[in-house]
Amino acid sequence: MDILAEAVLSGAPPEELGALPLPDRFTAAHLRAEDAGIFDGDPDPDVRRSLHVGPVPMPAIAPDEVVVAVMASSINYNTVWSAMFQPISTFTALKRFARQGGYATRHDLPHQIVGSDAAGVVVRVGDGVRHWKTGDHVMVSPAYVDDQDPGAHADGMMGPEGRAWGYETNFGGLAHYTVVRASQLVPKPPHLTWEESASITLCAGTAYRMLVSDRGAQIKQGDVVLVWGATGGLGGFAVQMVKNGGGVAVGMVSSERKAEILRAQGCDVVIDRREIGMGDGTGDPADAIEYGKRIGRRIRAELGEDPRIAFDYVGRATFGTSVHVVRRGGIVVTCGSSTGYQHQYDNRYLWMNLKRVIGSHIANLQEQWDTARLFRQGGLVPILTDLHPLAETGEALRLVQTNRHIGKVGVLCLAPTEGLGVTDPEARARIGEERLTSWRRHATTARV
Repeated sequence: MDILAEAVLSGAPPEELGALPLPDRFTAAHLRAEDAGIFDGDPDPDVRRSLHVGPVPMPAIAPDEVVVAVMASSINYNTVWSAMFQPISTFTALKRFARQGGYATRHDLPHQIVGSDAAGVVVRVGDGVRHWKTGDHVMVSPAYVDDQDPGAHADGMMGPEGRAWGYETNFGGLAHYTVVRASQLVPKPPHLTWEESASITLCAGTAYRMLVSDRGAQIKQGDVVLVWGATGGLGGFAVQMVKNGGGVAVGMVSSERKAEILRAQGCDVVIDRREIGMGDGTGDPADAIEYGKRIGRRIRAELGEDPRIAFDYVGRATFGTSVHVVRRGGIVVTCGSSTGYQHQYDNRYLWMNLKRVIGSHIANLQEQWDTARLFRQGGLVPILTDLHPLAETGEALRLVQTNRHIGKVGVLCLAPTEGLGVTDPEARARIGEERLTSWRRHATTARV
């Protein structure tokens, strides 16, 4: 371990951290451009084959950037896509980004450091950074926004040069260090551990924009909200937000174990999709209307009305059902397509019933800060379950790829063990250790 990392772990003061040199190389989970074709024709593109953990060079820092010593990170499905090189190799995105010139050329390398979540300590700030300093404890938002895009000034996510950090950029969070724009930083909730904080920004921020923000569905008291994949990283936060907003959460799951977890978390209605014929998988999209009828009957039997909102990140296998099942004037809000991008649905149910589809992507910085505030208040809690060391990132990624996980899967980077990083133990005690760690008992693998 380099001397700067040792100083961070020992709690050295900011002036000492600033005086120590950045290492020339550091350990990171990364992909290699030379591997881009290894899964051609392979029915099971096992991401453990393409994900490497080893030394990479430290990049130069731009004036508007900071270097963060990453204490922990977590797994998101975009890293699965990257590691499968599907639907296209993300090295294509890096080359496109590099055409901007200047500091963007750094991203076009024969390796890509992946990962779109991180929590850690600022150890360097660029000359143009004003609101952050060495020693700050931060989380990193995955929204990589170009502040010179006019559209980004109305809403950070509307700039045409916006990217997903660690997916469409290099220098992601699954590493000992990351280089990010200052406009990605969010204060770390002081009552949370490093690994808990590192499991928040992508999924919780995305769910906030989809459901709460005025750019999403804008849930209100009494709204019935159907949440697909309700024990997943996005779904677990969505259920909490629906409940916090006075809504009625209907959670869709794929096993009795997941159903039990969801009931214990207070979800109002829990439906095992096998009960409606979707099976252990995700069902045939051609049967979307029939599935919608079955789900609708079940929800009306329990609640007396149809959902106003469907929270759908599953994609091809569920989208047609979502369009059918929401009520007249209802909303389907989508942020992804883990089962496929080509969606089929009967448009009559959309236009004749005045329904809407809202596309949503990550969250702007204000939405991320608003989300973090809910964690600080104790209204939201982490949904971290499994935790792996950085050396086992491939195993963590495979767990998510094969959908064997519950909640969020974390990765310890510089942090030597879980449970570190809490600087407000009184707030943690007030919110409750049991509540904050209630998802950890559902880990699929042994604790690190």
